[in-house]
Amino acid sequence: MYELKPAQAGTLESNDIMITVAPGPIGSGVVIELESIVLAQYGQAIKKTIAGVIGEHNITDIYVKAVDRGALDCTIKARTLAALGRAGVIASKELI
Repeated sequence: MYELKPAQAGTLESNDIMITVAPGPIGSGVVIELESIVLAQYGQAIKKTIAGVIGEHNITDIYVKAVDRGALDCTIKARTLAALGRAGVIASKELI
């Protein structure tokens, strides 16, 4: 069991994404709010990538705010993992 705390990873630089995570109310599920310069083209794919990383760690109630500046899929995954690690969900040795 883990205790999720607010955390953030990434930057607002070009080709990066800033991921902010916070605990959600019990029963709220995974809520992803996305701002992106390519929202119309890739919004669903970005949300699917973030949800996939969260799902791999069996996290059920979480709020995620993502501000994308054209990040690649690998960057989205890495930033999501870093934010979850900083939030206390993933042990640091699992990130290596």
